[in-house]
Amino acid sequence: MANPFFILIFGAILLSQAAPAQLEMVGRLTPEELLEQLPEWRPYFSAYSPDLEIAARLQAIPEEVRIEIFLGTWCPDCRQHVSAYLKLMDMVKNPLIHTTFTGIPRDRSARPPYTEDRNIERVPTFIVFFRNQEIGRIIETPQASVEADLWKILQPRVGQR
Repeated sequence: MANPFFILIFGAILLSQAAPAQLEMVGRLTPEELLEQLPEWRPYFSAYSPDLEIAARLQAIPEEVRIEIFLGTWCPDCRQHVSAYLKLMDMVKNPLIHTTFTGIPRDRSARPPYTEDRNIERVPTFIVFFRNQEIGRIIETPQASVEADLWKILQPRVGQR
């Protein structure tokens, strides 16, 4: 009969090899930092195909839009949806769409310095501002897609394009 302590230790070693710890990055981040320091995000970025019609509409937005994204680098939803947003913005290249990325800790009690009283409960949270007023949010999982949800928020303000 095997020693239970040995089985416990061996099992812990196997689990640590199978599931590497996710890098927790907090504070202001850049798209480059996210893709360089989080290699598990790159396949999501590479594989995502934004809706070209909606991307063209976002590319033609004639006024400044600000988007604040709060994310957890440890979060699977962030990996998927923030990577999709990165790919979308890489395609759109509209200089009037300004995005800030803020990494927040997994530990909820450590989040207040990073969330700036923005009422962030789940990640990712995309907060969309137009003319310096919050006009909508995408929280955790888009209803349709990142670009479709973003356009749904923006379209009443920027018109049909």
